[in-house]
Amino acid sequence: MHELIRTNDPVLLSYVEKILAESGIKAVILDTNMSVLEGSLGVLPRRLLVPDAYETAARRIIREADLGQWLIDEKDP
Repeated sequence: MHELIRTNDPVLLSYVEKILAESGIKAVILDTNMSVLEGSLGVLPRRLLVPDAYETAARRIIREADLGQWLIDEKDP
């Protein structure tokens, strides 16, 4: 799995998950239940991951949706 986006914005994550699903790419959003630990403040970012085989296509789809500024650079851990 490759992490593509890390953000506190649940609307952005939901939208990206939807546009990827429309292209047949199943994304996984991690850390959604961390709000229990943080007191529902929204300070801990959620992470959107896709399977390794779909990383390139997912990055292209996200860029085509004009959301490339949210992508984690391929070189970042």
